[in-house]
Amino acid sequence: MGRMPSAKPPAGPASPFGPADFQLVLLRRMADHNPDLVEDARRELGASLAEMREANKRWQAMLHSPRARAAASRYRSVLGAPESVLTRKVGDMECEAWLWPLPLWPDLRFEVLLAPTGSAVWNEWLVRAPGAPGPTLRTLEDLTPWSCTVDEAARAFAPARPLEGTAPTRWGLAFTAPDAEGVRRECAAEFTWGLLQRLTVR
Repeated sequence: MGRMPSAKPPAGPASPFGPADFQLVLLRRMADHNPDLVEDARRELGASLAEMREANKRWQAMLHSPRARAAASRYRSVLGAPESVLTRKVGDMECEAWLWPLPLWPDLRFEVLLAPTGSAVWNEWLVRAPGAPGPTLRTLEDLTPWSCTVDEAARAFAPARPLEGTAPTRWGLAFTAPDAEGVRRECAAEFTWGLLQRLTVR
């Protein structure tokens, strides 16, 4: 009689989902527009393409699980305690903003803006770190991928008009900006997780 095949050992628990995995999630969303930048960043993290896909799969599972945590609690569980907590004015209301550092973007912070009740998340994106020098934005040539955040572009080329994003975690801005010869051009900028990805000049 042949030997019975040995039982396959049960799979161990999945490793905790941490800041490195979360950075892969951000990169996965940015890969549609800037695959070369994303590939360089992924290698900097020492992660494979399969690991980036797996991180995104696990993140989506957390979002859509019947036992999903509230958004604010989910970010704390993944990123730990915020590096800083700031007060931001939204109209007449004061809201808490939680900020975390991410090694891939040392001059930026991941910000989660809480509703005044603290029970819901109103916004979640990358912003410039407090005290970090921002980019110099004067012409279209300065608007390169990953060069600035939504707020920075809106301030530099005011008045800017928000555009509906093409997917969750994406934002758009419409504004006019001078080219290298000083001719003002109509532009549409696309952002993913708050970071500039692509500029269309009309």
